[in-house]
Amino acid sequence: MHPAFSVIFLTTLIGVGQGLFLALFTGQSYAAVGFVEIPDPRAFYGIGSAIALAFLVAGLVASIFHLGHPERAWRAAAQWRTSWLSREVIVLPAFMGAVALYGGLHWLGWDPNLLGTENPLQGQLTLFVGALGTLLAFALFLCTGMIYASLRFLQEWHTPLTVINYTLFGGTSGFILATAFSALHAPNLVALFATWSTIILVLVLFSRGASLLRNARLKPRSTLQSAIGVRHNRIQQKSMGMMGGAFNTREFFHGARQSVIRNIRWIFLLLVFAVPLPLLWIGVATDSLALLLTTFVTHYLGLIAERWFFFAQANHPQNIYYQTV
Repeated sequence: MHPAFSVIFLTTLIGVGQGLFLALFTGQSYAAVGFVEIPDPRAFYGIGSAIALAFLVAGLVASIFHLGHPERAWRAAAQWRTSWLSREVIVLPAFMGAVALYGGLHWLGWDPNLLGTENPLQGQLTLFVGALGTLLAFALFLCTGMIYASLRFLQEWHTPLTVINYTLFGGTSGFILATAFSALHAPNLVALFATWSTIILVLVLFSRGASLLRNARLKPRSTLQSAIGVRHNRIQQKSMGMMGGAFNTREFFHGARQSVIRNIRWIFLLLVFAVPLPLLWIGVATDSLALLLTTFVTHYLGLIAERWFFFAQANHPQNIYYQTV
């Protein structure tokens, strides 16, 4: 498939926003049971939510460049009964609203205990809003991943690992960013977020590695005979299927050499996994905000390469007929 950078930025940017929000709510959940203490909750949750919302908005803006008629974007939600894309279009603004409400309540300091001040259980309003936002975040991961995992004819995508990888990549990028952010506003959370970043990073290493092994062993279900509807045993194709390029050859094939695909795979494995992990813990040990930010930037660049590889590796069955030049 052709990797459209608008979709690459959409999926990676909103993933960071989702992961950062989940990290913020994780920090509040730990604080609610007394495991950690947030020195300045107003700034930590308020500014953190604003950053998460900025990533979500940036991803939404990036998606506009993938539309032939942006003025008709509202119609994308019309097929919510059958389309995962329509469901994503609905869940994304709902999640953005929850993030904005969560950060706004913290920033304004309006956080009443709904269970009563004498109740030993924590019942702050923001906990309920955060729980709702968490459900919407995972629903958004599901919708985004299923857009691709539901396509049966693209064997590389049609696996539960697609949804799992989308969720874990978003989580690890958000928690790594939260580690750098907490170094400014809640230093006592740095080790906590770094630990969760490492755990999620190890999980996604196994899940993405499993998908790479799976895809390397796939055998195409279609043949040249089934592609053109001819059952003869010996068929030799003399051209790519047409004299010049067309929508089919532009949108369903990346156009890069196999050597480029292999190099991108090693680049994303290096930038997503090998480099960030030691950088992260060196930054934690040295209390270096610069190193923690470098960790996030390196990891995000790796995510862009990983998402490019994700799209390019998918081999559309029509490419059996529209042969590469």
